[in-house]
Amino acid sequence: MDIFANFALLIKKRFMLDKLQALKDRFIEVGQLIIQPDAMSDMSKYTKLTKEYKDLEKVVALYDDYKNVLENITSTKEILDKEKDPDFREMAKIELDELKDRQGELEEKLKQQLIPKDPNDSKDCILEIRAGTGGDEAAIFAGDLFRMYERFCEKQGWKLTVLDLTFGSSGGYKEIISTITGADVYGMMKFESGVHRVQRVPATETQGRVHTSAATVAVLPEMDEVEVNINMNEIRKDTYCSSGPGGQSVNTTYSAVRLTHIPTGLIVTCQDEKSQIKNFEKALKVLRSRLYEIELNKHNEAVGAQRRSMVASGDRSDKIRTYNYSQSRVTDHRINKTVYNLPDIMDGNIEEFISALRFAENLEKMKNTGMEEG
Repeated sequence: MDIFANFALLIKKRFMLDKLQALKDRFIEVGQLIIQPDAMSDMSKYTKLTKEYKDLEKVVALYDDYKNVLENITSTKEILDKEKDPDFREMAKIELDELKDRQGELEEKLKQQLIPKDPNDSKDCILEIRAGTGGDEAAIFAGDLFRMYERFCEKQGWKLTVLDLTFGSSGGYKEIISTITGADVYGMMKFESGVHRVQRVPATETQGRVHTSAATVAVLPEMDEVEVNINMNEIRKDTYCSSGPGGQSVNTTYSAVRLTHIPTGLIVTCQDEKSQIKNFEKALKVLRSRLYEIELNKHNEAVGAQRRSMVASGDRSDKIRTYNYSQSRVTDHRINKTVYNLPDIMDGNIEEFISALRFAENLEKMKNTGMEEG
């Protein structure tokens, strides 16, 4: 390593240490704020401070461990400079090697902790799946995708609740909208936004020809009232009877809710609950998330495509994944990753793709913040 590369590395480590010390200072400050009377009396403020404290606690513990290792490395080097006894020196050398290995491990962990986090990652999400090109086969594929996510949620211990749906004439769904609640839901599910394409022989195909169909997946972070303020005077509310497949009545009361946001023309329906009030509250959550998405897209366009993440842009027009049944192949086009275990993927085992996408996103963020050593 030449002198310039070594100097650049020292600058990066200094930057990392300064940032870690600033986080520790904030950790101490938040610890004091939590016990203040005004924080205890404001549940919203108290919850946010408690979450920040827990998040910082992990980083500070690593940072304290790292500083301790650096101090031990310095003292061990001093021993080697002064000590004459061969056996003692050999023990010190072994200890120094172990400390340097530990230093490298902690630096990698700390780099991961310093990667800028999407504040929405810890939120619950709205999952919307719509049949695209391909007619009845697209609706059937939309149903397959929904079952894939349903199984994935079960494996994660998350709760999935269907808010509204429209059945396809030959099975599946023309559209199905759900909420997913649990730990770090949006942070994992956000990678699924985009166009999913399937290549297979449909059940209705008599000639055995492979057809290509598509479904669109949108994953939206669930926003609260403080983050997205809605003027209720700009919303038209309609109620109607909930219905099931084939138009059969689910109940005879006007419990289903349709909200129309007049300025944007957005329409949201919810018929999951028997209570009109609960359906209204859920529909409002979906509307809030969709309005947030509109504002986010405006922001991304203003910032410029070069600064948007290609891994998790959330653009529902991007073709992100292809499912080829004849070859049992699934390909994610964003990271050029292909696996040949389609039945396993469709059974909800999509962690391999999500882990690879998270790694790619973190690598991209590290480059943007100059933390990579290249």
